[in-house]
Amino acid sequence: MRECFPFQQGFLGGTSARLGISLASDTFIEIDHVTFGYDASRTILDDISLKFQRGKVTAILGGSGCGKTTLMRLIGGVHAADKGRVIFDGEVVDTRDQDQLYRLRRRLGMLFQFGALFTDLTVFENVAFPMREHTTLPEPMIRDLVLMKLNAVGLRGAAGLRISEVSGGMARRIALARAIALDPELIMYDEPFAGLDLISMGVAAKLIRTLNDITGATSLVVSHDVPECMAISDHVVLLATQGRIVAQGTPAELMASNDPETRQFVRGEPDGPVKFHYPAPKIATDFGLTA
Repeated sequence: MRECFPFQQGFLGGTSARLGISLASDTFIEIDHVTFGYDASRTILDDISLKFQRGKVTAILGGSGCGKTTLMRLIGGVHAADKGRVIFDGEVVDTRDQDQLYRLRRRLGMLFQFGALFTDLTVFENVAFPMREHTTLPEPMIRDLVLMKLNAVGLRGAAGLRISEVSGGMARRIALARAIALDPELIMYDEPFAGLDLISMGVAAKLIRTLNDITGATSLVVSHDVPECMAISDHVVLLATQGRIVAQGTPAELMASNDPETRQFVRGEPDGPVKFHYPAPKIATDFGLTA
């Protein structure tokens, strides 16, 4: 196990029960020939198939607009696939079945790209919110659990602060404490390193890996940040436009790849198969300079 923060054993409360579930398959989330677009004019994901392994950290990398966040929305049942299936622990996600959606969502935690914290609530109240919304736990127990979650992300002392009083890095950690409030089996992180300084970025990356190791959760990390993802992931998927899978494998395999598109992305090279400009007519045409 990698170096860990000083967590208390079993601080997430429901870990033992979760690890006792049937492990009939190593695949926790499966994307089976999924096609999706927000409208008929643009396909975001085109016949994409992926499997995310139980208990592993999988990084989903790729340029803007390749469908990374959309993939998470499909897993969470926010949108229905136009074609294909999204399978959550052996169960096909049906966005028309509200009972199923609430049941499945109770098993996942989501760290939103911009935190999505309630600005009119304190740090404590933000983390307590999902417990009060989805459980009937007594307030003294909620208090203890909230303080344990905040302690896990190093912010127990900030429990009484307003969201306006915390830094961007602190806000991201508060959002993480809220995401793990219900001891989820699946934790999805949407750009967890965006806008963070180098120290906060390192802390966030270490937290993601540590939480995964201690709880046995399955973690999906959507990001542009190659070094952080390579350092904490068990498996990496590199996507291109329309969800095309450019490469997947261990971090070492992707870093050693001779594929030009993979090399360009993981090494941040400006020249290569991935073009800087979004597809457009020739500039002379747009400015009316053609004969």
